[in-house]
Amino acid sequence: MRVQGIQLQGHMALKIFFWELEQHLKSSSGASVVAIDNKIEQAMDLVKSHLMYAVREEVEVLKEQIKELIERNSQLEQENTLLKTLASPEQMAQFQAQVQTGSPSAPPTAAPTRTTNAATLTQPASHTSGPSA
Repeated sequence: MRVQGIQLQGHMALKIFFWELEQHLKSSSGASVVAIDNKIEQAMDLVKSHLMYAVREEVEVLKEQIKELIERNSQLEQENTLLKTLASPEQMAQFQAQVQTGSPSAPPTAAPTRTTNAATLTQPASHTSGPSA
C-alpha cells in the first residue's frame, strides 16, 4: 500500500536524522544547539509532510469508495422499488413474514410470465450492463 511506503520513507528519514545528530553531537560536543534545533525542525517537517501526503491520498480513496457506494445504494433502491411494484400481494406477505421471523429468504421461484415480461419491459437497458463509471 502507498501509505506503508510513505511511512517507510519517513522512518528512514528519521533514522538518518538521528544518525547525523549523533555524529554531530560526538564531533561538536554540544557547541551548536541552534544547528541541532534546526535539524530537529527539518526532520519534524519532513515527517509531517509525509504523513499529510499519506492522509490526503487515503482521503481521496475513501471519497471514491463513498461515491461508488452511494451510486450502488441508489441502484439497489430503484431495483427494490421495481420489485415491490411487480410482486404479488402473496409474495409481499410471504416476504414480510420472513422479515419478522428473521428466517433466511427462500430460493426464488419461477415468476408468472406476465410479471417477467413486465420486469423486462420496465428495466432500462443500461441496468443489465452493470454500474456506470
